[in-house]
Amino acid sequence: MIIPIRCMSCGKPVAQFWEDFCEKKKTTDVKKVLDSFKLDRACCRTALMGNVDLIDIAARFKKA
Repeated sequence: MIIPIRCMSCGKPVAQFWEDFCEKKKTTDVKKVLDSFKLDRACCRTALMGNVDLIDIAARFKKA
């Protein structure tokens, strides 16, 4: 799945936080990371937490 540019519900830009989110969630609690980005709405939080980066897996398969 591609990184969401904006939150699907409210339209707030969330793509700018993706790289920092991936790095910081390994060492810190996810709630603290999202609070540091000032993402207060549940819809924006799920836009980042629910994303699964599958582009590398999908790129291995050839197009028929």
